Amino acid sequence: MEESEEKKVDSLVHKLKGVSCDAHAPLVSSYNDRIRPLLDAIDELRRLKVMQEGIQLPTIVVVGDQSSGKSSVLESLAGISLPRGQGICTRVPLIMRLQNLPHHLLQPELHLEFHGKTIPTDEAHVSEAINLATEEIAGDGKGISQAPLTLVVKKNGVPDLTMVDLPGITRVPVHGQPQDIYEQISNIIMEYIKPEESIILNVLSATVDFSTCESIRMSQQVDKTGQRTLAVVTKADKAPEGLFEKVTSDDVNIGLGYVCVRNRIGEESYNEARMEEARLFEAHPLLARIDKSMVGIPVLAQRLVHVQAMIISKCLPDIVKKINDKLNANLSELNRMPRHISSVAEAMTAYVQVIGLSKESLKKILMRGEFDEYPDDKEMHCTARLAELLNNYSEQLQKSTVVDGTEGNFLMEEIKVLEETKAMWLPNFVPRSAFLAVLQKKVNKISDTPVELIAKVWNYIEKVVTEVLMHHCENYPQLHSSTRRAAQSLVAKMKDKSTERVLEMVEMEKLTDYTCDPDYMTLWSKLMENNNAFTEIMNDYSEPTTLGIEGFGEIEVGHLRAFPKDIRDQAFDMKMRITAYWKIVLKRLVDSMALHLLLSVRNLVGKDMEVEMVSEVMSPDHGGGIERMLEESPSVAKKRERLQKSVKLLKDSENVIAMIMDKIVINAD
Repeated sequence: MEESEEKKVDSLVHKLKGVSCDAHAPLVSSYNDRIRPLLDAIDELRRLKVMQEGIQLPTIVVVGDQSSGKSSVLESLAGISLPRGQGICTRVPLIMRLQNLPHHLLQPELHLEFHGKTIPTDEAHVSEAINLATEEIAGDGKGISQAPLTLVVKKNGVPDLTMVDLPGITRVPVHGQPQDIYEQISNIIMEYIKPEESIILNVLSATVDFSTCESIRMSQQVDKTGQRTLAVVTKADKAPEGLFEKVTSDDVNIGLGYVCVRNRIGEESYNEARMEEARLFEAHPLLARIDKSMVGIPVLAQRLVHVQAMIISKCLPDIVKKINDKLNANLSELNRMPRHISSVAEAMTAYVQVIGLSKESLKKILMRGEFDEYPDDKEMHCTARLAELLNNYSEQLQKSTVVDGTEGNFLMEEIKVLEETKAMWLPNFVPRSAFLAVLQKKVNKISDTPVELIAKVWNYIEKVVTEVLMHHCENYPQLHSSTRRAAQSLVAKMKDKSTERVLEMVEMEKLTDYTCDPDYMTLWSKLMENNNAFTEIMNDYSEPTTLGIEGFGEIEVGHLRAFPKDIRDQAFDMKMRITAYWKIVLKRLVDSMALHLLLSVRNLVGKDMEVEMVSEVMSPDHGGGIERMLEESPSVAKKRERLQKSVKLLKDSENVIAMIMDKIVINAD
């Protein structure tokens, strides 16, 4: 809707807010002429079923306990007879649209609207017509239905009102009613009175305690302060005692006030009933105490017209905005849907677009650390999750450097190896075979850790890749199975390559002892500075038997005095060498792993994924995916149809309001 239309709505609403309502005015006044165009707009929106789009309309909802006199009140307002009888008379929501006809058009016009058809009727047969329509909607018997029935009454002297009359509340099923009749009625009532746009017209019988009425309990659940509840008290002539106190003390929070009325009796005409009502509240000693602004059908009519105008003026600008917002959102969603594909060339183009979009998303989350597409899904913040996995891997490897300093263990492994590798060569010389034996043993202990990391990383990447691919081809469900297979196959191949690579890395570390990293010599030299202190402890039995070494802590070494000096010195030297070199090994395992994974991810996103996906969809075993894209899936077709219907409905709603505003402007001119 154009901005000018919204301004027209605001202007008319402003005028309506400036109109006052005289409680003693006749049943029909010029006030109706001002509200009629907007009421027509709301009625037309209701006919279009705009509420199905989640846009609530201002509605006067009539509720009351069974036999509270609802029908009598509505008959008096409309000047027609409604169905009467035992049990529930209203079995479907009855939308009553009353429209005052000018004096020169005195012939009333009545018709019913339901199931997309219009049934003309007249005052003499309207009750029968409603019964027949109700049976068609809700079936024979006493069951109820949520499907509404609309009754349009165009008649001189009626107020311009639209109300929804709901089934009367009953707790005990009788006369063939469903066992859950109370629950069914409650659900219908709550559906209508819960929206903030609804005005609740609560019909109460003067013969009962208001606080015990089920309709009061229901309205208080959704309108605790009573600010949108108006009460009409029927049968005032049957129970006048204490009625004044009931409607003035307001123990049940009726924010919009009370109106007391007298029900039409027997064969009284509506004019006769109104005259009798006026005499009753004028002459009855108890009822005459009630203020005249709170009694009579004319007062009720004016109050309802006024309340209706206020709720429409309050809600209409918001309704216009909601229609615009919903229409724009649906149009955007419809435009985002893939166009209907009619050729293999178009299908291939669409599939290439899916691959391209998927690659871009994966580059963002797997390589560049951008997660604007998944701001709230931490599992899709991939660079952070991969860094966590690598850090945990590094920490796990570092735990292998912890030295067991308990009594009797320090250097024992080295001494044992030296004993087994001794040969005929120069004394005090660390055999390389001994060094490699210790190194290989340490590498073997951690050899499973890199393989476990590879499994964790590629399992995670498989979930991410599958999620991204499924997201970008969600409109092509016929491709889901082949796309999922492609992701699984691709990741399986990458995982196998990575596993082979890390096993090779482990084997290389076991093969030889080599590094050009200067940190090795620096650290070994620093550790060997403890050699003199170690020698003194070994030679001087008066010295304590613990030695503090950086990176080792306090070590018990007393047990080593039992070994020859040359063996001790060789073992100490080899321990320091293996400690310095092990740090290089661990750094190499972590750094090489990180570089390998970064390269693998780049290759996956850059070239391997595209090749795998095209191969999968074109495969003779699992092929036909491109051709299947020519057949729009039922879910996509259903979504497209739903959006198209919604867009049409909202555009029609937009036009309704625009036409009403144009008509108002023309009449004003």
